[in-house]
Amino acid sequence: MNVLFTHGYFLHEDPKEQAIMKPYPPLGLLYLSAWLDLHDVENEVFDTTFSTKEDLKKCLLEHRPHIVALYVNLMTKLNIIEIMRFIRSQETLKNSLIVLGGPDVTHNAADYLACGADLIAMGEGEQTMLEIALAMDEGRRTTGRITNNEQQTTNNNFSHIPGLAFFLPNGSLHKTPPREKIRDIDQLPLPNRRKINLQLYLDAWKEAHGHSAVSISTQRGCPYTCRWCSTAVYGQSYRRRSPANVADEIEFLQKNYEFDLIWFVDDVFTVSHRWLGEFRDELKIRNLQIQFECITRADRLNEEAIQVLKECGCFRVWIGAESGSQRIIDAMDRRVDVGQVREMIKATRRIGMQAGTFIMLGYPGETEADIRETVAHLKESNPDLFTITVAYPIKGTG
Repeated sequence: MNVLFTHGYFLHEDPKEQAIMKPYPPLGLLYLSAWLDLHDVENEVFDTTFSTKEDLKKCLLEHRPHIVALYVNLMTKLNIIEIMRFIRSQETLKNSLIVLGGPDVTHNAADYLACGADLIAMGEGEQTMLEIALAMDEGRRTTGRITNNEQQTTNNNFSHIPGLAFFLPNGSLHKTPPREKIRDIDQLPLPNRRKINLQLYLDAWKEAHGHSAVSISTQRGCPYTCRWCSTAVYGQSYRRRSPANVADEIEFLQKNYEFDLIWFVDDVFTVSHRWLGEFRDELKIRNLQIQFECITRADRLNEEAIQVLKECGCFRVWIGAESGSQRIIDAMDRRVDVGQVREMIKATRRIGMQAGTFIMLGYPGETEADIRETVAHLKESNPDLFTITVAYPIKGTG
């Protein structure tokens, strides 16, 4: 096997998520897999969500992939470290190249390399992974590891590939120039859902909630500056697939799977009202009937945009609030008015759609008075649903 993509999330280890039971497949890995397929690079995806570490270890030992590409985030870093240590402990896997990507690696590259990774892929991963695989195939490396062999490291390494971090023979951290972002993301193939068992996700949803859901990404990046949000992968940008391209994916999913709802994973679904109107028109032209939920900001909503969302098939929109205190909102650099958040929640409900919102407690500088303002904010806006997160710092954010 040339490349094995996997991640470190195991649902059976997470009692809270088992209670919620709304799992979604690893779209990022499925995009990488599809990009390699497009360029005739052999690859497989081992989806850990419904599996176990033992099954993953058996797969690694059986197939001995040349490259093990691991997605890692805050939740999964300990499992990823354990998986890397297992690979390093196996004689038959000693030549496997370990590549890490995801939101947690960019600002922690040296730590992950010290734990066994060979390469850290920073930023958008499709072209980076392709160039790593091609470099391996061309024999630019004679083993699957960074070693102390200076000739090997200087002449046959990956220093020509943008968006990488690795250790030099002297132990110092080296970073290649940043990877340029893909401007036209319509050129990306649809995520490679055929490489996983999507039915496991649909069945889990159906059993727990009586309906099933799939996830779709229509954009990359976010142009906003919230100080608690990591932009380590896609950056502070805004790139969007065309409405026709998104409709193609919806048609593919409807032809190949039975599901009830769509979750659009984008940070701000209504950032462009023009795109939203074109998306509605595209759905009408194709006679596509969908039900979906999405996330947005109050300053990118108005009554007209809410109406267009409803015409598209949106049944629930999540409107970021984080706090009912304008002082805390400003400290977060949210750049939104709390009163506007309340009004958009009310307007959404008036039109017959559900409104959800997010609350974050414990932000630096928050007082009991601020929390009471948040309680009053929730009472007045009266959303159908809200979630509460305790604030925590992420390296690389404000």
